[in-house]
Amino acid sequence: MPRSILLLLTSALLSSSAVQAEEPPDFARQIAPLLTQKCLACHNPTQKKGELDLSTRAALISGGESGLTVSPGKPGESLLIDYVSGDKPEMPKTGEKLSRDEVALLTRWVAAGLPWPEGVALDPAEAAWWSLRPLKSPAIPRVAVAESSAIRTPIDAFIGQALRERGLPPSPEADRRTLIRRLKFDLLGLPPTPEEVAAFVNDSDPLAYEKLIDRYLDSPQYGERWARHWLDVAHYGDTHGYDKDKLRPNAWPYRDYVIRAFNDDKPYARFIREQIAGDVLFPDDPEGIVATGFIAAGPWDFISHVEVPESKLDGKVARSLDRDDMVRTVMETFNSATIGCARCHDHKFDPFTMEDYYSLQAVFAAVDRADRPFDADAETHHRRRELLVRRERLSDEQQTLSAEVQRIAGERLRPIDAAMANLARNSSDKARPEFGYHSQISSAQDATKWVQIDLGKTQTLSKVVFVGCHDDFNNIGAGFGFPVRYKVEAGDDAEFKTGVVTLLDRTGADVVNPGVEPQTIGDLKVAARYVRVTATKLAPRQNDFIFALAELQAFSPEGENLAAGKAVTALDSIEAPVRWGKANLVDGYYFGVDLDEDRQRQLARLGEQRREILREALDPELRTRIETVEAKLAEADRGLSELPAPGMVYAAATDFAPQGNFVATKRVPREIRILARGNITSPGELVMPGALHALDHLPARFELSDAGDEGARRTQLAEWIAHPDNPLTWRSLVNRVWLYHFGRGLVDSPNDFGRMGQLPSHPELLDWLAVEFRDGGGSIKNLHRLICRSAVYRQTSEHDPEAAAIDAENVFYWRMNRRRLEAEAIRDAILFVSGKLDATMYGPGFHDFAIEKPEHSPHFQYGQHDPNDPASHRRAVYRFVVRSQQQPFMTALDCADPSMQVEKRIQTVTSLQALALLNDKFVVAMSEHFANRLRADGDDPTGQVRFAFRLALGREPTVDEVAELRTYSEAHGLDNLCRVLFNLNEFVFID
Repeated sequence: MPRSILLLLTSALLSSSAVQAEEPPDFARQIAPLLTQKCLACHNPTQKKGELDLSTRAALISGGESGLTVSPGKPGESLLIDYVSGDKPEMPKTGEKLSRDEVALLTRWVAAGLPWPEGVALDPAEAAWWSLRPLKSPAIPRVAVAESSAIRTPIDAFIGQALRERGLPPSPEADRRTLIRRLKFDLLGLPPTPEEVAAFVNDSDPLAYEKLIDRYLDSPQYGERWARHWLDVAHYGDTHGYDKDKLRPNAWPYRDYVIRAFNDDKPYARFIREQIAGDVLFPDDPEGIVATGFIAAGPWDFISHVEVPESKLDGKVARSLDRDDMVRTVMETFNSATIGCARCHDHKFDPFTMEDYYSLQAVFAAVDRADRPFDADAETHHRRRELLVRRERLSDEQQTLSAEVQRIAGERLRPIDAAMANLARNSSDKARPEFGYHSQISSAQDATKWVQIDLGKTQTLSKVVFVGCHDDFNNIGAGFGFPVRYKVEAGDDAEFKTGVVTLLDRTGADVVNPGVEPQTIGDLKVAARYVRVTATKLAPRQNDFIFALAELQAFSPEGENLAAGKAVTALDSIEAPVRWGKANLVDGYYFGVDLDEDRQRQLARLGEQRREILREALDPELRTRIETVEAKLAEADRGLSELPAPGMVYAAATDFAPQGNFVATKRVPREIRILARGNITSPGELVMPGALHALDHLPARFELSDAGDEGARRTQLAEWIAHPDNPLTWRSLVNRVWLYHFGRGLVDSPNDFGRMGQLPSHPELLDWLAVEFRDGGGSIKNLHRLICRSAVYRQTSEHDPEAAAIDAENVFYWRMNRRRLEAEAIRDAILFVSGKLDATMYGPGFHDFAIEKPEHSPHFQYGQHDPNDPASHRRAVYRFVVRSQQQPFMTALDCADPSMQVEKRIQTVTSLQALALLNDKFVVAMSEHFANRLRADGDDPTGQVRFAFRLALGREPTVDEVAELRTYSEAHGLDNLCRVLFNLNEFVFID
């Protein structure tokens, strides 16, 4: 349509008396913020694009070179209105276009004569995007006396003001049955029992609703419900994803940490700090390590990390993309900032630069993802940490003393050491082909392997000796297959379930490979029949992992090797005679040579000569220092061996055993440079760690006393995000909580508070909530109380055609949104109603699939799982979440994709959902259990229908419903009646 015709039509419509009669908008509260946010950045006294300045009324009326004038009282003749109207408005050039409500607001303002307070000029400094502005608590809107009874919390004053401005009436309060079902699903993710509903409906206590909120918030099921929301955003999964999608068996401790954090109402600032740098900021708290599972929660490319070295181009790309995921996850989760858009160029719409982005990458320059040990028990954690620190100090001292010994006696010791080495190496006349025991190959380093000897009967042991292998495979050489972590045990039970005596425990930390030096556990007074060595962290071979030992000996007090020639068993073994086999473990041969008695005597003689040289060369003080350090090291090792084995968590890691080509940085940050167009082959300027320069609450570039201090980098980012003056942090979290309660955020793009995201529907309310939350100690439970007690939350969800004509999407909350339950809540509700829900909390996730080829590229076969398996009847938050092959039933119900950050669950209505809720074998199985529960309550068909309604829907059925469903049950069976109830909209939706 030609612009002239459009303008005439617009003029005719907007000059009507209806428009002129409307109340003029409030300039300070409605017009000034709109012009400032959407127009002033380009049209101000300094930057007058199109020669147009919107900072004053006079400048606005005078127009610009394009004739973009505003005629007071005549919106139809004002090109400003024309330029921002229509399906494809010409203004603003960048960022979100004006909404219909905003265009209508400007139109009313122009129609009212352009009211603008005298002497007021808009400040371009205030043109900063709304989300980047400092947080200030706005005044709570005043409420007329007649309306005060509808105000339950200050939230209602803000919502009420927006409704009045649009002529929208609020909806009445929902009935108690609706409220308890809504509240329990929102806070606990489960339906209320018939007893709960009856008690609440009949409770005359005026504070019954408030007490119900508190009771639900105190329930441990609250953490299970709200952790699931958080895990969506963190894109948590129990497999790596990508091509091989290998299992990630130690991810679950992070999931359990999140559940505990919500149940404990952990202050949000602490919650932030722990997940970014808990291992550094809170070294005395065991959860400090587990919390950093947040950084590692996303997908990880096994092939490009393990099979490709970092020196190769593909390896560099993989590690850069891995850091990209860390940066995006942290910044989008905590700050709703799409910084990832600045990887290849400065952000097109928001004030984020490439330097900002790569400075954030520099924060994680030393960080990878790997399994890390942790102690759930605080006392054990403190003791282990103390012993490890002591051992590291003693090891450094021992190295210093060794260097001093070499300086003093090195010349005299060298020929003896060489002779001893020659005796321990293969020699042409004594070489033997029996290398030792070799386990089956594993693709996972944390797989457990064991091998043990049977001494034939219980005997007293004085010492145990074991020796690593020597094999030139892949240039490994001495120490081939020696476990990275292991323990040695003895006992009389061949299964090692009872009466186990731990002789040595090296499972708490990675050990230095001793090569082929015999490892001796002495001073024993142990009676046992079996001796077992268990590897809890395997040795790297090439792109896989193994456990190998050359020899295992057990000596009597008289010096007899009781293990020689005895029976050997193992979890698994490679039997490849003559080199590898279980029998080789007790054949008396190691280092690849037959250490006959003559050779052993030579070694003993050389050892005595060595000790004599040291006695002569070293002064008594030095000898005493050496002996003291050795004794203290042994004491520390004994202390560590007495501690229980630590758990493992997949988390942010800088120090871990190599996995093929995946090697730890040992806390040394990689060099990070700005990459032209994001291309790893085009490195540019070197950057140091930092954050966003668009906020000035703290310096955008971190000040480090030691640039190589990896922990300080994450610590400073954690403080930058958790700072009280970071406006993004507090706005982001309250918006997420609001979203999960109402199905729509105050900003309906929860991960994007930038110009390509949505504008807040209630900016003053958002800021008021953010300040209340921040200044109230960051209590998420108190935020729930504030929201759930409000009148707007307690409204009915009934449709009103007149209100819908004004606000069809319910942006302004004139009613409660009717919401479909998420996949997890539907599954849990089916289990709950069927009486099969297992309330067991925490621990490894259950498998609802059978698995094929777990050692290579796993295939997850959901169709082979038995839905009656009790292990799978726990809540869905404990489900083992696979990235590549998602659970079909859950996927049909719009379950979150764990490979992506899911800021907001999609809600579809498809025939597949109806078919899944009717025919999936899980639903069929639970329908049978549901029916059995009804039968156990009585054999009256009418009573069964009524009980079924109370369990599934929380209400009594109508007379017609009873009649119709009783007839259906008699014709098709009670099991099928239960399937029908699971398929009702009323079951999967909450009002």
